[in-house]
This record gives sequence, structure tokens and C-alpha cells, in this order.
Amino acid sequence: MSDLLQIEIVYALPMQQTTLVLKVSAGCSVEDAIRESGILARHPEIDLAVNKVGLFGRVVPLSTPLNHATRIEIYRPLLADPKEIRRQRAEKAKLQTLK
Repeated sequence: MSDLLQIEIVYALPMQQTTLVLKVSAGCSVEDAIRESGILARHPEIDLAVNKVGLFGRVVPLSTPLNHATRIEIYRPLLADPKEIRRQRAEKAKLQTLK
């Protein structure tokens, strides 16, 4: 069995998505893989102290060990609270039906 794991790292902006596929050593953590990938040089706005990261849509600590075929996602900070946006949209729809 190989000591290398093939993983994927994804970071999405509104108009651009970066997907990197790379091989890392077994026992590698999420943070190790992100740093090895070079994505921090491509996207200097990523701050691992601020940006959350996840595996397949679930937020995990940077120290999480990786498995083969893992997809690491780097999340951008939210600009608005989704619950607040839904509430505002519902209020607006309610006002429209009253007119």
C-alpha cells in the first residue's frame, strides 16, 4: 500500500473556483496539506486563523488527519447572516402580498 494519499483542495470565490489535486504523505493534517498545496500563495486573502475549513461540507479543525480521496474545502467568511437574509426576504414577500 502506498504512503501517499490523493486529496483535493477547493476554494471558491464568487466568480472563480480553485481546485487542486495533490498527493500528500499518510498522516498529513488538513493544515499541512493546505500549506503544501500552494493555495495560500495563489489566494493571499486566505487566513487560516480566520477562514474555516471543512471536509465534504463539515467544518473540522486544522489538525484533522486526512484519508485517501479527501476533499478539503476552505470557506470564506460570511458577509451576511443567512437567517437574517431569509427573514428579510419573508418580510418583503409579506409586504408585497398586502399591496
